[in-house]
Amino acid sequence: MIRFAHRFLIGAALLASLAACTAGPQVSRADQTPGRVSPRIQAMYGEMQDGDMLIPAVDPKYLSAEKARQEVDYWTDEEPGTIVVDPYARYLYYVLGGNRAMRYTVAVGEAGRGFSGTATIPVKREWPRWTPTKNMLREDPDLYGPVADGMEGGLDNPLGARALYLYRGGRDTMYRIHGTSHPWSIGRATSAGCIRLFNQDSIDLAERVEPGTRVVVLTEAQSGQGTVPPATTVALADASF
Repeated sequence: MIRFAHRFLIGAALLASLAACTAGPQVSRADQTPGRVSPRIQAMYGEMQDGDMLIPAVDPKYLSAEKARQEVDYWTDEEPGTIVVDPYARYLYYVLGGNRAMRYTVAVGEAGRGFSGTATIPVKREWPRWTPTKNMLREDPDLYGPVADGMEGGLDNPLGARALYLYRGGRDTMYRIHGTSHPWSIGRATSAGCIRLFNQDSIDLAERVEPGTRVVVLTEAQSGQGTVPPATTVALADASF
């Protein structure tokens, strides 16, 4: 029982301070403004049974019509099935084709700590196991030492319900697109690098993603790209006036 309690406390601490894929400065839950969302959105983010795991509903005060996953207009030359992340707008787009995309609201890394450029996703996992990196163990052995051999997937695991693993040049970047049990962080730049979604959204996205999926993370200069129609030449009705 003592060992279980110790492991529970470690899990709670990791959820609050995971260095590679979790929150930096904590966002106060009291800072969130309760919103009014439709029954449809509340159902979308309601309590969800996923195998042996019962995912809690997202408190409506952390939801809004804008935050909810939704199909939107999106103009891009990227192939259908590509993931485009706009960290400055806090959105992730899964390209559907036909100038449409599924949009998810995300939490991203603080300035200078997030992933940039392109990657591929060769691996996705349900309720993934998490293991601290060597840097984590070196920087905070008291916190990470007890779980040096890894933590099994579950509601207390910082990676949440699903994780998509970002690789570049055949090597693991150590960055993930993953779920979170910190719903109040979504829509903010509060993580130390990884891209986080509501657990319900991480499941929806993972179901769409195939091995080899391309990921593009936009720069600040590219933020908003794809959200407005490309410039077109408008023919004059009468060019002789």
